[in-house]
Amino acid sequence: MNTLIKTLLLLVVPLAAMAQGLDGSDQLIVVTSNSWDDIQATAQRYERHGKRFEKFEAPFAVVLGKNGMGWGKGLIDPGQAEGPVKQEGDGKAPAGMFTLGTAFGYAPAADTRVPYLSLTPTVECVDDSQSARYNQLLDGAVVAKDWSSSEHMRRSDDLYRQGIFIQHNTPATAAAGSCIFFHIWRGPTAPTRGCTAMDPGDIARLLQWLDPTKSPVLVQLPQAQYEQLRERWSLPKQ
Repeated sequence: MNTLIKTLLLLVVPLAAMAQGLDGSDQLIVVTSNSWDDIQATAQRYERHGKRFEKFEAPFAVVLGKNGMGWGKGLIDPGQAEGPVKQEGDGKAPAGMFTLGTAFGYAPAADTRVPYLSLTPTVECVDDSQSARYNQLLDGAVVAKDWSSSEHMRRSDDLYRQGIFIQHNTPATAAAGSCIFFHIWRGPTAPTRGCTAMDPGDIARLLQWLDPTKSPVLVQLPQAQYEQLRERWSLPKQ
């Protein structure tokens, strides 16, 4: 098995695979927006001290999908919660609680403790929900192709120069949404197609801060839903 394939397989093991919700997690990223339809949001990092999560450094701005957020498939099933449900191609960022997969980027290596994938021109993320490889990063040069649609990760712009795979819809359910990342934004008012994007300096700091041994978790919600779920999910006060 070559090195690239071994690296890609890291995607199937979330950084917080042993955690149930926030149990066992010592790092938390909270992203909140004003409403389901808002394209702009705020991110805040937290670290656990004893039984409490405390803020780590200052919050920073992020942008969401062009159609805001919709409930995604993550660590906790929200059940019959009010609000839209994310689907493939809907332009919504996933709402919920998620673990994180591999980091990736254009450089051969990165200043991070997270497993890192250097993107070659043949690395793709499959967004064809009929494929057995749906919602996977893979090397299209060495994998038998059964998909008709994918995103080539080595872009001509800087959006994926640094990024992190968000474990939404993993393992994948057809048409529930795919290829969701933290990545670099086009600008503070330019939405994404469903990812959460930020300033290059903020994603570099995020990569430096993340520690897989602390089982980091992402919670991404509109503000009203965050307050509704805060006690049930043992989330910190903002």
